[in-house]
Amino acid sequence: MNILRPDANDLHFPPVSAANAEGLLAVGGDLRPERLIEAYRHGIFPWFSHGQPILWWSPDPRTVLFPAKLKVSRSLRKTLRHDGYRVSLDQAFGEVMRACADPRGQTPSGTWITPEMLAAYNRLHALGFAHSVEAWDGEELAGGLYGVALGAAFFGESMFSRATDASKVAFVHLVRQLEAWGYALIDCQVASAHLFSLGAEEIPRADFLTRLAAALDQPGRPAPWRFDPDLNVV
Repeated sequence: MNILRPDANDLHFPPVSAANAEGLLAVGGDLRPERLIEAYRHGIFPWFSHGQPILWWSPDPRTVLFPAKLKVSRSLRKTLRHDGYRVSLDQAFGEVMRACADPRGQTPSGTWITPEMLAAYNRLHALGFAHSVEAWDGEELAGGLYGVALGAAFFGESMFSRATDASKVAFVHLVRQLEAWGYALIDCQVASAHLFSLGAEEIPRADFLTRLAAALDQPGRPAPWRFDPDLNVV
């Protein structure tokens, strides 16, 4: 197994071809912003549980969503038309992350969004690389998601919902906005039936890395993010 040391002068990762069959590439290192950005630029992300060392992954195949291929079900479209939620960008990043970290019926050690991860991604948000989407029911946060943006790529990390379709509404707004801004892809990391229902698909890691490199050559969107006033989500 590839071991990373928290060395301030060495941010390099092993080639992703060195990952095992499950996609595990390396162990150790740290979560400082420079290392996280280096990881995402090479199709690598951290994912580990409480009590584990930092684990770095690059699965093959990779689950992605191309914004133009978003699937909106009839029932979700009805929810979007009803306009029951107010959706915002970068208004409550810390609150969204904490809600995603809520074990929701699991033991506290069951969440992978550890205090170390919370601190690391809040730093990325302060630097303008991490973003949140919030769905509000009145003054209450009903759902949302967060992730990292580099160039014309968005790397989705986690979402949560406290009310029916709240996270899906937030996700649809994000995808429509990213499409309007010319973003090339949304990295969904690991496959799930929920993501597939929204239009995500699996592609070979080599294809993902080629597309990612092209997306990273595009200019990013400065923070904080705001929705275009004329954005059409339906």
